[in-house]
Amino acid sequence: MNFQKVEFVTSAANAADFKRDGLPQFAFAGKSNVGKSSVINRLLQRKNFARVGESPGKTIHINYFIIDQRIYLVDLPGYGYAKVSKAEKERWGKLMERYFQEPDLITLGVMIVDARHKPTANDVIMADFFKDSGRPFVVVANKLDKCKKSEIEGNLACIRETLGLPEDCRLIPFSAEKGTGRDELVREILAYAE
Repeated sequence: MNFQKVEFVTSAANAADFKRDGLPQFAFAGKSNVGKSSVINRLLQRKNFARVGESPGKTIHINYFIIDQRIYLVDLPGYGYAKVSKAEKERWGKLMERYFQEPDLITLGVMIVDARHKPTANDVIMADFFKDSGRPFVVVANKLDKCKKSEIEGNLACIRETLGLPEDCRLIPFSAEKGTGRDELVREILAYAE
């Protein structure tokens, strides 16, 4: 599969706009400032495909991208940090809830957390969304390059424990900056792409 052959398809502002054409969907979720766009750009090996914003919270709808005409990369709105109105945050929340109410849409969830910090309460809620959907998901611990080597093992254990990850849930140490973990994430996606 050619991950560089990617194009924007649509932005879903409500459930009527969700893609339901049977193609596999890989749903990417993460806190507003966790580097979700950077992880997506690294995965696609494109510099500025997903918009990397100076101010977090740029993704306000559910954005669909098609890779190689075979799978959807679904970019969910960031949560927890963006300086937007309470009403707008509630709208995002409802949109996300609606997406997760149709678990058949999700082929694989990709949840992005910060490798440097204990997951937030919002991260725990997001992990619960994925767990409750009954769909497989992986957790990508981004910003690995900003951790001391001596911290990594403990940080990953803390992430796994805080999110209550099941044994079979992969936790991928990742650096969007350096490319660490990209091959592992690609393998995970390809395993579910058929």
